[in-house]
Amino acid sequence: MEYHIRQYGLQQGALEIQYIEEFFGEFPRRKTSSEVVARLGDRDHQIVMAEAALPDDPGTVVPVAFKVSHELRRRETDARLADLVARLADCVRFDGRKVLYSWIGGTRRDWRGRGFFRALTEQQESWALDNGFDEVVVKTKNRFYAMRSTLDHLEFDVIKLETRPGDPGASKVYLSKRLGREVVDRHRSTRAVVNVG
Repeated sequence: MEYHIRQYGLQQGALEIQYIEEFFGEFPRRKTSSEVVARLGDRDHQIVMAEAALPDDPGTVVPVAFKVSHELRRRETDARLADLVARLADCVRFDGRKVLYSWIGGTRRDWRGRGFFRALTEQQESWALDNGFDEVVVKTKNRFYAMRSTLDHLEFDVIKLETRPGDPGASKVYLSKRLGREVVDRHRSTRAVVNVG
């Protein structure tokens, strides 16, 4: 199967993210396009979305999965990103390296298990390597078992666990993958990528 991926520029991509997040019930609060623009505007970033034809209407193509990632710097002015860097300081080296943070993403429930998230992650890794990144980091919650399983299959390593006493499902799991040509050589998905504004 060939996966059809659109890589968006910032303005159009932010609008697309605001739209597709409406299809995800597990996000307690959806991102607005202005939030996406504010976060990504002054840093290297990537917005990618996988599309597929509807099974009962092959002429209609819909977005089914997305990923948004951005550069994470040693010195961040945004309070949330500065906190993230501080939490990662003992397990991620920032000095002299480019670190990519896989910020938000997911696959619509009715399209899960078909390889779309893998294809997007492999596209993200190829883009990151081509743009000089050394490592990809991601943060999730312990209770997102399907996400953790997917990241395991994609060979991300757990680098930190912050437990939440009394609510283990809310514990934070930090994962990382170091990039190199060998990572891209192991990719399994066939992708057709179109760049959009």
